[in-house]
Amino acid sequence: MPASPTLSAVPPTGWEYGISRYPDTADVYARLNALVKQPMRQIKRDNMSAVLRQLDERCAKSKQLFERAQTVIPGGVQHNLAFNYPFALAMDKAEGAHLWDVDGNQYIDFLQAGGPTLLGSNYRPVLDKVVELLKHCGPTTGLLHEYEVKLAELIRHYMPACEMFRMLGSGTEAVMGAIRLARTHTGKKWVIKIGGAYHGWSDQMVYGMRLPGTGRMEAHGIPSGSTACVQESFPNDLGALRRKLLLNRLRGGTAAVLVEPLGPESGTRPAEREFNAGVRKLCDEFGALLIFDEVVTGFRVGMGGAQGYFNVKPDLTVLGKCLTGGYPMAGGIGGRKDVMMSLAGGIGATSKRAFVGGTLSANPLSCAAGYFAIQEMARTNAAAVAGRAGDRLCQGLSEIIKRLGLPYVAYNQGSIVHLQTSGVLLLSTRNLIQLMKEAKPRKHMMEEMGAAYAAHGLVTLAGSRLYTSMADTDEVIDEALNRFETVLKLV
Repeated sequence: MPASPTLSAVPPTGWEYGISRYPDTADVYARLNALVKQPMRQIKRDNMSAVLRQLDERCAKSKQLFERAQTVIPGGVQHNLAFNYPFALAMDKAEGAHLWDVDGNQYIDFLQAGGPTLLGSNYRPVLDKVVELLKHCGPTTGLLHEYEVKLAELIRHYMPACEMFRMLGSGTEAVMGAIRLARTHTGKKWVIKIGGAYHGWSDQMVYGMRLPGTGRMEAHGIPSGSTACVQESFPNDLGALRRKLLLNRLRGGTAAVLVEPLGPESGTRPAEREFNAGVRKLCDEFGALLIFDEVVTGFRVGMGGAQGYFNVKPDLTVLGKCLTGGYPMAGGIGGRKDVMMSLAGGIGATSKRAFVGGTLSANPLSCAAGYFAIQEMARTNAAAVAGRAGDRLCQGLSEIIKRLGLPYVAYNQGSIVHLQTSGVLLLSTRNLIQLMKEAKPRKHMMEEMGAAYAAHGLVTLAGSRLYTSMADTDEVIDEALNRFETVLKLV
């Protein structure tokens, strides 16, 4: 590995955003709607059997480890990202654009740990700094550390809406804290999320997940009272959002509207270009706080986040795994000082306090990792570099799809590339007959596509989302496109 470059003490002031051209959402939705209206175009059965045999033969140690895991871990995996059909792949090494499994197989990594490793995996300049800190003070002290301050200052530098910042342990925790903070500040109880978005697994947010209009469908083990003051509004429908805000005004008012600025599930249902600005205006009109969930988009879209790209200033910003470049205990809330002061720590710190905690929150390891990772993202222009890789990947996929006469849809928002083959996440609760009939087989088709990609050395998120990184050179992308074409020829 190359030696670690010197990291600048003062962050640069200029940068590019990673989205070179925002997708034509009307065209994307037209193609997605066409995809779900026609029969599935699956991998041929004999080809799929060959894929499964290939995985069994090439990934024998992974399969064995997964079988062991199933005896001690529910379902055999700790997180949905680790689920692969027909068995989880066990990884041994991550570096740059690649992963290696326990069988020694190399993969091009488009999962990128769910998005945070914008610099590429195990990026040496940040690793060196983290190791140096660990040798000096260890991972945590339980007390104030210099890098807590440095990280908060750096976030404010790039995202001016984050006048103050409070570090937490994950994106889920940060969403929980942001909602509690919004209710504390406004004195109102209603929270509206955009349906289909994922904002973590807290009780109140397991509501309207993945598919808009599903409400409490996945809220097993969650009392109805936990979601009683949570509502969902369909994506890109400002009229519907206004009606909910009007209704809530009669019932005490709305504390916050919570959005993924690129659209639900990191743009799986892409937000129209002016949607966020429209939500901002409605929040101002009805006295609600606007919360941007930038767990994925923060720094990946650009140093100013999606809020900088769209030029929309949220009241609160939720950050998560993006914050530390892949190192653990990553999450936090940034926002207006007058709002954030209700998160002041310490006993009796404020008369109106939104209580949050976390013994390992803001530990030196996480804060230093975040500080140096963000500096490196700025120094290397990582968002723009990864965005160009995403453009190249998306263009290549679109050409392959067209050449093979497939109905699949590829589009990208910079380094977040969507490849929809089954369309399961685009089914609508407004067509319950199709939803009940096709959701399960379309989901299985997506799993099979993911298995076929893996058998050809490609790791993706559920076979339908691809994150590029700064490590994805033209050569890496071109090799990936050759592999994707080989898989799509199996259809």
